Amino acid sequence: MEPMVPIPGGPFDQGSPAWVLDWLDSQDQPLPRVWFGDEAPQVTRLVRPFRIDRCPVTNAQFAEFVAASGYRTDAEVRGVGMVYTDTGWQERDKVWWRAPGGPGTSITGYEQHPVVHMSFDDAGAYARWAGKRLPTESEWEYAARGPEFRIWPWGDTWDHRLANTAELHAGPLNSLEQWQQWWHSRYARNGPMPCTTPVGELPRRGRSSAGCADMAGNVYEWTSTLSQLYQEDAVCDPTVRQALGRYRVIRGGSWMNFRYQVRCSERMHGDPGGWSSFAHGFRCAKDL
Repeated sequence: MEPMVPIPGGPFDQGSPAWVLDWLDSQDQPLPRVWFGDEAPQVTRLVRPFRIDRCPVTNAQFAEFVAASGYRTDAEVRGVGMVYTDTGWQERDKVWWRAPGGPGTSITGYEQHPVVHMSFDDAGAYARWAGKRLPTESEWEYAARGPEFRIWPWGDTWDHRLANTAELHAGPLNSLEQWQQWWHSRYARNGPMPCTTPVGELPRRGRSSAGCADMAGNVYEWTSTLSQLYQEDAVCDPTVRQALGRYRVIRGGSWMNFRYQVRCSERMHGDPGGWSSFAHGFRCAKDL
């Protein structure tokens, strides 16, 4: 198991400055400005020194936990898992971390890929077993970009070779229609099998300044932070307000996304009551 990365901590301005929302609004991407409204305004946070996993937790690591503890994931207990199909998100029978694309699929050959179909409780159970915990949202963003603002972990210039996103597989995608064409083609070949890559495999220059890998893309990552706005009157998508005080913040984007959804300050919100998907994993943190 790779050693954890020490993060010295300190104050930083969490979230996106106004110019980033202006930039997003000007780009050839399908989401409206309001979609990113929960990233602003920036707020000053003080992060205490901590350690964080260099990479997301892998199938091999999670298998070790299950062998030692007998743990059963939420998707396994429920008997269904969430995947994205040619018609959108669907729950399908017998989809779980060992069969991430459903019956007939397995993790053989994917041992060093990030484990998926992880709920908030699944991630927490592993972290406790490992003597760790989930990172807070502030810790995650600080580890991803450091004290200075960066759009992506390596800087402000996009390079599709440095992150496992849809663009690593399809090339530049600048519209929803292009993404849909890629997805339908991929789904016709591979079905709902995740398109993850082995953790830490992509070029090192895509890592954060602290040395953390896969903090842009590969899998969405749970944090321990309850969903809240940075400012109560922030203009954001109405669905975000429905999550406030109930959901947990998810960071990093995944292998399914455009470059705009894998930025260091991008936020998602997930139901902690057993929900997971074939693009959701996690990494752990620990106090120094």
